[in-house]
Amino acid sequence: MTFGLESYLTVSGLLFAIGLWVALCKRNAIVVLMGVELMLNAVNVALVAFSRFGSFQVPLAGHVFVLFILTVAAAEASVALAMAVSIYRMRGTIEIDRLDLMKF
Repeated sequence: MTFGLESYLTVSGLLFAIGLWVALCKRNAIVVLMGVELMLNAVNVALVAFSRFGSFQVPLAGHVFVLFILTVAAAEASVALAMAVSIYRMRGTIEIDRLDLMKF
């Protein structure tokens, strides 16, 4: 049994939808970050699928983009987790609804 481009794009779309739902509906900042990471990984699946099944001049272009996305995602996760720890130490919570750091 072989899987075509449609199968990979379906999985990618479902992963992106789940990540979007998690990022928009949850209150905890760590869970929202996990939703963003899930969306980035869904884009990675789509890029690798297009790279594999497409007829491009540079066949590894999708894989190179995936490496860049993984690097940015790692940097984003480390900065966001450091911010979450700092906010938790200051406020005692990381629930997004309770954070009012920008209010005067």
